[in-house]
Amino acid sequence: MEHLTHLGTGIGWRPEIADIVEAMPGIDWVEAVAENLCPGHLPDSLLRLRERGVTVVPHGVSLGLGGADRPDEQRLADLAARAEALGSPLVTEHIAFVRAGGERTATQPLEAGHLLPVPRTRDALDVLCANIRIAQEALPVPLAVENIAALFGWPGEEMSEGQFLYELVERTGVRLLIDVANLHTNHVNRGEDPAKALDELPVEAIAYVHVAGGFERDGVWHDSHAHPVPRPVLDILADLASRVTPPGVLLERDENFPEDEGELGREVATIRETVAAAAATPSPPGSRSTPVHASDVDESVRGRVGLAQAALLSSLVAGTPAPEGFDRARLAVQSRALAGKRADIVAKVAPELPVVLGASAYRTAFLAYAQRRPMAGGYRRDALDFAEDLLLTQAVQEPGARRRLTQWWLERSGPAPLTGRPVARALRAARFALRRG
Repeated sequence: MEHLTHLGTGIGWRPEIADIVEAMPGIDWVEAVAENLCPGHLPDSLLRLRERGVTVVPHGVSLGLGGADRPDEQRLADLAARAEALGSPLVTEHIAFVRAGGERTATQPLEAGHLLPVPRTRDALDVLCANIRIAQEALPVPLAVENIAALFGWPGEEMSEGQFLYELVERTGVRLLIDVANLHTNHVNRGEDPAKALDELPVEAIAYVHVAGGFERDGVWHDSHAHPVPRPVLDILADLASRVTPPGVLLERDENFPEDEGELGREVATIRETVAAAAATPSPPGSRSTPVHASDVDESVRGRVGLAQAALLSSLVAGTPAPEGFDRARLAVQSRALAGKRADIVAKVAPELPVVLGASAYRTAFLAYAQRRPMAGGYRRDALDFAEDLLLTQAVQEPGARRRLTQWWLERSGPAPLTGRPVARALRAARFALRRG
């Protein structure tokens, strides 16, 4: 394992707080969601930060390294391009699956729109290791993978989280992005001891650490990234920092940004002070030197993992029965959370829809739609499919709203905008009318 890059203290860069981040003192580095960046058109804020010497790390959310299929070559190429455009010392992704079904399982392809936990089994570990090796070969810089938060666990798991991560590092040489907020989430939701996880995982492989807030409701901790960091999460950070000095620590905040512009800066300062107070004796980085092998996993193993993930995802987004052994109440909580997140993101991707329908009516209509129509593509496709569904089922009765919704759908449903193309517009409208009939 190569020497780990010293990053320092940072914050997640988001467009909504770009000005605040630029003005924040003591920021050594930032992390940006990879899928929201275009290498040839990087935001001016990130370019200014880079010119000041602030490191930018792309953080991927869509590879699905824990899924049964091999990582998509185009997604890997896109992630590599972002790392090169930003001059990043590493890239990060998640230990999760985000889609399932399709040709391998002869079932409908499904998208979760969310990071879902992989079972801590030998089969799932074999698939994850093989997928990480493929990603490592395709990326121009080292890869680090993040432990995720979960509302539920898989039945029949064969390893603890720490054991799973330890063996993952041993077999692939991958680095770890440890999210202490996710350790807290899994403590509340799954009864897992964060100290035990830290005892078992290879702390010398940590590339950096995430810190974030959340909230508890009805005995379930929701990793919202929209609330201040609570004391239990800072306590886990202190425990980790007492074992090893992390090369980097970063505050994540994705929404519900505080009106007081100084609040995020104070949270970053608290994180920095927590790490300093723990004062671990730095351990020699990169003491593991296990070679990375490029061998793939047997297709039968991928098949078993794929069937299990497809059955679970179908129960979460398509209303099929919960697979045997799962906590059905927790799956119901997760299912509602996925539908709510889907509605929220579609509203951000297509902000015109809540305006046309009204915020309350939009959410009610979308949640009803989500129960009938699992997401099979990205959120932009989902927005178009939702609008089309409303029009085909004549769910929007008010003439003005229906006219605006039709116009919106016609403008966006083709390969290029239809404005100024009356023939194409007429053809599209005719097709739409035929489908209604």
